[in-house]
Amino acid sequence: MGTSARAAIGFLLAALWLSAPAQAQPQHGIAMHGTLKYGPDLTHLDYVNPDAPKGGELRLALTGTFDSLQPFIIKGSAAAGRQYVFESLLKRVWDEPFSLYGLIAESVEVPDDRSWVAFTLRPEARFQDGSPITVDDVIFSMETLRDQGRPNHKLFYSKIARTERLGERTVKFIFKEEEADRELPLLMGLMPIVSKAYYTGREFNQTSLEPPLGSGPYRIVKVDPGRAVVYQRDETYWGRGLPINRGQNNFERIRFDYFRDGNVLIEAFKAGEYDLRRESSADRWATNYAFPAVANGKVKMEMLPNTRPAGMRGFVFNTRREIFADVRVREAIGQLFDFEWTNENLLRGAYKRTTSYFANSDLASSGLPSAAELVLLDPFRGQIPESVFSAEFKVPVSDGSGNIRPALRRAQALLKDAGWEVRERKMTRVTDGRRLAFEILLVSPSDEKIALTFARNLERLGVEAKVRTVDSAQYIFRRRTYDYDMIINRWGISLSPGNEQAFYWGSEAADQDGTRNYMGVKDPAVDAMVKKIGASVDRAALVTAVRALDRILLAGHYVVPLYHLTEDRVAYWDRLGRPEVTPIYGFVLETWWEDPVKAAALPR
Repeated sequence: MGTSARAAIGFLLAALWLSAPAQAQPQHGIAMHGTLKYGPDLTHLDYVNPDAPKGGELRLALTGTFDSLQPFIIKGSAAAGRQYVFESLLKRVWDEPFSLYGLIAESVEVPDDRSWVAFTLRPEARFQDGSPITVDDVIFSMETLRDQGRPNHKLFYSKIARTERLGERTVKFIFKEEEADRELPLLMGLMPIVSKAYYTGREFNQTSLEPPLGSGPYRIVKVDPGRAVVYQRDETYWGRGLPINRGQNNFERIRFDYFRDGNVLIEAFKAGEYDLRRESSADRWATNYAFPAVANGKVKMEMLPNTRPAGMRGFVFNTRREIFADVRVREAIGQLFDFEWTNENLLRGAYKRTTSYFANSDLASSGLPSAAELVLLDPFRGQIPESVFSAEFKVPVSDGSGNIRPALRRAQALLKDAGWEVRERKMTRVTDGRRLAFEILLVSPSDEKIALTFARNLERLGVEAKVRTVDSAQYIFRRRTYDYDMIINRWGISLSPGNEQAFYWGSEAADQDGTRNYMGVKDPAVDAMVKKIGASVDRAALVTAVRALDRILLAGHYVVPLYHLTEDRVAYWDRLGRPEVTPIYGFVLETWWEDPVKAAALPR
């Protein structure tokens, strides 16, 4: 071979090498965007007390009931505490927008295009019966959750094209080309791992009160069906020495008690029947904690700051109902929620009005669309409301006096344009004489005052809104099957939204029971923005796509936005200790502990 030929071949090989995708390397963790905060030499997370004492009991409480210990299916109502029993391949931290570090998996590999992900399992990882966690268990978990799990699991894991075993402890998931999504490797890392051997001979898709086999730091040791469940710390827990777990899972026992309603729940706390409660009501925070234990310091009340998105909480229109199919009807009804009066008279002026699905973060849209947003939105001109392009979304603002005549005029004009008119003081559809009437379904008595105030304002427009509060079991079933006209709901949002957005408002989710698309949104523009979010290669692209999605959802008037706080309000009996640092997502209960000195001075 001549010199020129050898040179040509060498040049060709070099070119091929330069154009080939970078080879993936095993890493100790993965970030959705940017770099990880913690290196492989991690000793403990910044928001924990690495020397927190172990022992004691944490008693928590909820309203409602439960009839199952199987948390991965839509059947039944599962007991709280899944996170104490089941673990995932990677573990999320709460002082980064969206980063995961090795838990069951000691390392993770992804190529630059994130078209696949591979996990290498820790040889010491064990289920609670002492059996090793294997590649077979990981593949079984994925396939079982995909075929029999909750709708979000089915949605995520259906995007896998095939699975490969790469040695005794390594498994690789290759994603479908048409499902290009940079978040998928992280979602696989968060997949709960269940035992293949345990579920051989057991029906996965059935409710059960048999304590399940997990791999986590706690076992279920007592079940009082519908009333209480108790978790005991597992002294043989395989992961107790991992740096990612240091300073966490400090209580010897964790107990969840269930109470009939919110009023009983607060009285139980005053009586010392449980240790800690997060308070979402400013009115209760101001009025229901004037009891002796607060005055003498036995109960602490703290407002812990957070910088996480507030999400969206609002009155939710079920657009599957024909009466709410017209966006003008939804917008008109939204005009009659008087936040200023409600905040001053019912909420002690403590709240901010929510004006975005991603409020309290840089993800929230404002003003008119940016040039980058318009690139995403322009293809949908004529399919989405023109207001997305021409006007900033604004909620109605009153003077707080209770005079809602301006709002009534705006609402009446919108309804007239939609084909409605007032007949004998009743809002009536011109074409068929149907009255504009619907039911607001509630589960929490604490929401009744807000709903009844809203209903009275609607009555002045000739709209009948009946408020009905039901027990939690009935409410969960009706919400799961979309059997309601209107509910109050809150969607929690992270600093790094992703595939869950399809579960919240994707078209495919609208027709599946058990999703969180409670409005029934079916909009190609929404679906396109959700895909753009998943495909975002950096933080700037993510923010742009999320803001564009926010604009479309707001313009659709699928909810009447309510309000939010910017801190976590926590009341707890002063036998508990907590770390000094509160991460960006707010307080993390797994990092708290029972202080032995305080506990001795404050016996139960």
